[in-house]
Amino acid sequence: MVNSKRIEKWFSQLAVVGTDAGGGFTRLAFSDSDWQVRDIVIELMQNAGLTVRFDAFGNIIGRREGKNPDAPVVMLGSHTDSVPNGGNFDGVLGVLAAIEAVQCMQESGEENYHPIEVVVFMAEESSRFGYATLGSKVFCGKISLENLESYKDKQGISLAQEMRLRGLVPEKIAQACYTGEIKSFLELHIEQGKALELTGHQIGVVTGIAAPTRLRLMVTGMADHSGATPMNMRQDALTAAAEIILQVEALATAELQNGVVGTTGIVKAEPGVMNVIPGRVELGIDIRGISSDSKHRVIDNLVAAVDSIKDRRGVGVEIVTLTDDTPVQISGEMIDFLDDICKQFPYPTMRMPSGAGHDAMHIAAIAETGMLFIPCRGGISHNPGEWASIDDIVAGTEIVLAAVRKLASQEFSWQK
Repeated sequence: MVNSKRIEKWFSQLAVVGTDAGGGFTRLAFSDSDWQVRDIVIELMQNAGLTVRFDAFGNIIGRREGKNPDAPVVMLGSHTDSVPNGGNFDGVLGVLAAIEAVQCMQESGEENYHPIEVVVFMAEESSRFGYATLGSKVFCGKISLENLESYKDKQGISLAQEMRLRGLVPEKIAQACYTGEIKSFLELHIEQGKALELTGHQIGVVTGIAAPTRLRLMVTGMADHSGATPMNMRQDALTAAAEIILQVEALATAELQNGVVGTTGIVKAEPGVMNVIPGRVELGIDIRGISSDSKHRVIDNLVAAVDSIKDRRGVGVEIVTLTDDTPVQISGEMIDFLDDICKQFPYPTMRMPSGAGHDAMHIAAIAETGMLFIPCRGGISHNPGEWASIDDIVAGTEIVLAAVRKLASQEFSWQK
């Protein structure tokens, strides 16, 4: 039986790390606070009877051996790094729930036929190095040494440099690609939206995971005197950028029925003084959706709109694609499996898409993958106000425990 007091204690242990003055948490990838959380989680894993190892990227893998050590692994996991001034539940929930599930099995003395592994993926958040879900991408062989050398934080420190400081060897990154057979992967997460709360549901069975495409646009005009340059002789990079921002909003809104969303989250204008026409603007644009066709329709139309704006305003625009992940459709068999597990409990359950990207979307390429959501208060996440109730945490953990018990049994197998 899931132990709610123990889970609360674990959340409290982590809540003292990376605490901000305003009440949030900052545990950026590969930072000291990120490493402090890792140390706590490693100890929790070991206490739950897991044998802990690390891959070349620093992903933590805790293994509970099965009666057949050579059988495909049942895997659970999420992440523990955070955005700046974020919450204590994003990602952490999935890690602690997985450890609790194994702890329960350990205490009851039950055996599992398939080995069970709990994974903490490094650098899920893009806040430090500009790229998200790096640990799970490495796990799937999608990241090279060149990538690690090129990803840099605001201080100019590359991810490869930071890995070396942490005792890792980026030149061995290829060795972090998981080569074993995975029977199933499950991730429990807070919803990071309002659907569960507004509809009175306690559990969400995820049907698909939206994936982001992230663009960096450099708009180059001419910095000029704000008083001496007539309006019809300007090459104003910021007004051109403003048109592009509105196009992102309009084009994503036109695909509203397909769940596409578009956000311009970065605007940096230079030189940034009131008496100079902006000559250079950097934009950071995030477009995501569950439908790959719909998402790329927005991107294609945006590129066409940028060309038009560029010609009309006499500015230059360079577009760099930082990330172009593929949306994931969870298999019907996995959705039905999790639905059946949920029916064993009294928790109101609904099927729903995930608007946020998660590590699970990469693991889905190499294993049968499922995701579960619990509500977060007000739908707030990536914010000091992020909160999940212990009742909902226990509900999600009980379902994870029931699912892993069945998945790790010799009798259960996927039909396809």
